[in-house]
Amino acid sequence: MYYRDTWVEVDLDRIQQNVSRIKQHSGFDHLYAVVKANAYGHGDINVARAALDAGADMLSVAFLDEALHLRRAIKDVPILVMGAIRPEDLAVAAAANIDVTAHDLHWIESILAYDGAPANLHLKIDTGMNRIGLKDADGVHKACQLIDTNPKLNRVGLFTHFATADAQTRAGYDAQMQQLDALTAQVDLADFRYVHLSNSAALLRFGRQSVANTGRLGISMYGLPPSHEFELPFELKQAFSLHSRITQIKEIDAGSAVSYGATYVAGEKVRLGTLPIGYADGWLRYHQGRQVEINGVQYPIVGRICMDQCMVQIDDRVQIGDQVDLINDNLTVEDAARDLDTIGYEIVCSISDRVPRIYKQGGAVTGERNERFRPDVTGEE
Repeated sequence: MYYRDTWVEVDLDRIQQNVSRIKQHSGFDHLYAVVKANAYGHGDINVARAALDAGADMLSVAFLDEALHLRRAIKDVPILVMGAIRPEDLAVAAAANIDVTAHDLHWIESILAYDGAPANLHLKIDTGMNRIGLKDADGVHKACQLIDTNPKLNRVGLFTHFATADAQTRAGYDAQMQQLDALTAQVDLADFRYVHLSNSAALLRFGRQSVANTGRLGISMYGLPPSHEFELPFELKQAFSLHSRITQIKEIDAGSAVSYGATYVAGEKVRLGTLPIGYADGWLRYHQGRQVEINGVQYPIVGRICMDQCMVQIDDRVQIGDQVDLINDNLTVEDAARDLDTIGYEIVCSISDRVPRIYKQGGAVTGERNERFRPDVTGEE
């Protein structure tokens, strides 16, 4: 249930099509659906279920809070926290059957006395991203030895992350693969249940590595390309669209200014439509001047975008209550990213939880998520 005329639609059929095609193309036995950051702004639980139905068999997120939120809704599927957690929170993760990342020796040494529920660990290897992870072969070997001293610690996974798998050339990817070989020379990768290296770009470009049995499917699951530096093997289907409605129409005379700062002044008599969406919803001020679509016709946003509203220059074909498409198949996420000199990730992740998410399959609404008003929630969780 929602009471505002602004909403996101997420096409779960498209997400499932993307997952299925990429898994088949990559050839991996196992596939993590990456649903961090509220599934890149799409909604973690609904997207996770759709991805699992389409062939993913595990989920991954960035931090423990995200994993615990997922676990409340999805009980029996492996969930991996890819970022660092506090050592003292290992018991919380293990009790919820959530896998965590062992990223350096100090962290591993701090959990050696752990005596709670069995805890599943994935060893993070830094092959060139220089973010988190072990960076030398002796450290990787010692990490495995230390973990194996405690029977409550299960060394189930090993992974790395590619920094340039989406670049024009594969030189950076090849260098990281060589570094992986060097860092794991003293350990047997067969001792790990899951070895996962590929992000979306690597899944699409390089397929399965001989040492890996698992991939991590992120941005491309949502139908957005990891970059434009390489040609996709097949078309991805954008699942995200953003909509609003005209709440008021007025005419202003030539010389009249619109919105804060008077950055737009009408050169003639102009018809304006107001939309209930603004920068607090993630529709940032940088979108001023971009086009929206109403009844198949495109119109420009004029004046500065406000916190909760913005204005569009329209004509007499537009009426109060008409649907306004800010992102759709004609005005794509990638178009917005290109106009703002950013990436598609930022566009979808920026749309805030003030905006309800509506889920569709087979053209029909199958679910809804509104974080600002949930009539089924009567108290604290």
